[in-house]
Amino acid sequence: TPPPAARDARPAPGEAGGRDPEAVRAYEETLTEVFLTSGLPRMAARVQAALALTDSGGLTAAELVDRLGISPASVSKAVAFMEAQGLVRRLTEGRRERYVIDNGVWYESIIASIRSNDLIVATAREGVRVLGAGTPAAIRLENTARFLDFLSDALRRAAEEARDVLYVGLEEEAGAREQG
Repeated sequence: TPPPAARDARPAPGEAGGRDPEAVRAYEETLTEVFLTSGLPRMAARVQAALALTDSGGLTAAELVDRLGISPASVSKAVAFMEAQGLVRRLTEGRRERYVIDNGVWYESIIASIRSNDLIVATAREGVRVLGAGTPAAIRLENTARFLDFLSDALRRAAEEARDVLYVGLEEEAGAREQG
């Protein structure tokens, strides 16, 4: 079970209207668990879920502290981790920072993952040179490099092809606002 602060987390300002707060809270716990299962550390998973469930897609550190009942240091550490993974962006608003997830962060996260794979590929190929081609360890490293290189290329192509899917519905929403 989540700590009391998580159970008592408040919705983001202006977002409670018409929503069942208990259902939203339960869903936030479910989403956090999914993010944990995917490999995010607990605090990053909680921050990711909180950001995902705000209509604006963004909250300040103070809002995250209040909403999740966590310390500013916990927010800072979670956001730093999430930035490295391409899961959040910082927007400066005067003297405050707003942490934002938008449709583009999923694309950026995939690209960050590809860059990590590319680093493993390069390092594995360096190991082949160091260990000597044809040795069992070098063969294993070269196979790893080829496998990850293939996946990175395929994932990069797929991400580029699918990128527009992230924005489906946003054009219609923008058009409706302009007409309304």
